[in-house]
Amino acid sequence: MILRIYPENPNEKELLKVVDILRNGGVIIYPTDTVYGLGCDLMNKKAVERVAKIKGLKPEKANLSIICYDLSHITDYARHVDNKTFKMMKKGLPGPFTFILEAGNLVPKIFTAKRKTIGIRIPDHSIPRELVRLLGNPIVTTSIRDEDDVIEYSTDPELIHEKFENLVDCVIDGGYGNQVASTVVDCSSGIPEVIREGLGEVEILY
Repeated sequence: MILRIYPENPNEKELLKVVDILRNGGVIIYPTDTVYGLGCDLMNKKAVERVAKIKGLKPEKANLSIICYDLSHITDYARHVDNKTFKMMKKGLPGPFTFILEAGNLVPKIFTAKRKTIGIRIPDHSIPRELVRLLGNPIVTTSIRDEDDVIEYSTDPELIHEKFENLVDCVIDGGYGNQVASTVVDCSSGIPEVIREGLGEVEILY
């Protein structure tokens, strides 16, 4: 199934259709402020396992991140966010950054079996954030990659749907996606370290 939802003013009725899919353990593909994401309800173990399987990885090795609604939401899923890290996140979010933090108690064990950290995003995009708000839980996010040698990430939602329609329950068409992923900043040690440069400009964090 493919659903057209406009990011500028997302139709809540359409969003609720997607939320129902998520609540029932579905896997979706959705737009963000960077590349299209593959995800599910964080709290549904079987759905998380499906996402990892689509990526060809075991859940504990899949390096999946989560999308939160806002900064206050983050404190439920990350442990001990110090003032320096919080100020940095406040400058970069909502925006094209993923911050790696020490995982809190609400993060399911499937994520923390091999590591004690979690990647957290608050994209500057209404669709994933509204899904999180309506669902009441963060959603898992991992990038949709392309086997193409030239384009690393798929940007056309109709082509994404053609490729993944038998693997996922819904593709949200929110227009063309970006070709550049988020900038990843590891804050888990207390000393920020950029481990992937992406769309987010690191300079604005300091």
